[in-house]
Amino acid sequence: MGAVAEGPSGTVQSVNRALLLLELLAQGGGRLPVSELAQRSGLSLGTAHRLLATLAARGYVRQDHDRRYALGAALLPLGDATRRLLSSWALPFLSELAQDCGETVNLAVLEDDHVVYVAQAPGRHRMRMFTQVGRRVLPHSTAVGKVLLAWHEEDQLGRVIFRLGMPRHTSHTLTSLGAFRAELAAVRERGWAVDDEEQELGVRCLAVPVGPGADAVAALSVSAPASRLDHGQPEVVQALHRTADQLARAWLRHTPGGGRRVSE
Repeated sequence: MGAVAEGPSGTVQSVNRALLLLELLAQGGGRLPVSELAQRSGLSLGTAHRLLATLAARGYVRQDHDRRYALGAALLPLGDATRRLLSSWALPFLSELAQDCGETVNLAVLEDDHVVYVAQAPGRHRMRMFTQVGRRVLPHSTAVGKVLLAWHEEDQLGRVIFRLGMPRHTSHTLTSLGAFRAELAAVRERGWAVDDEEQELGVRCLAVPVGPGADAVAALSVSAPASRLDHGQPEVVQALHRTADQLARAWLRHTPGGGRRVSE
């Protein structure tokens, strides 16, 4: 595939390229061979290799025994800082939604193929759902996880499930890849996902992507006792989409021009 034109004047080409490789690694599940990174980025193999070697020297990537490149430990403190920032500017949006629907609202991202909850606004009911901010869970049994995986390529999804497995949490948990793929197809078609007592009995959760499906930067959810939240409750889904659109626009204001391919 041909590379698109460079970004705005005044940017440093090598920095753009290095950051793009990190983004592609993250989108590819955290581990990819240099040949695939070169193909996806539009860079030559030699250029990609030199950039990755520089990132490896700083700890931002590492090269495993099978010669694939993986995200490195130097990114962890950056991720922690980013989650704190994300939480701070997203919280007003979450709080408004929690007040409108009366239930607990969560914002989650995908990190190392796990769901990480980065912000929460509690509902107004005395009996409400609580998920600790910073908690990491497997994606297959959560509505936010389904949203974040729904637009993954088939081979990438298979790698994620093979690595993490699909353990059963309740009698409702999906534990076969075929059933999970069918569920993700339904998520793509309708634009929202449901955790129907799959993570915890008595708890239902509805979630939507923040940003266009394949380019979603996070997932937004409402959680409540199953007795108070119906499967696909229209007014909740509509409110989720409205808030997700606001969050996506705010995200673009904070991170302009992300995810471009660069030229040689």
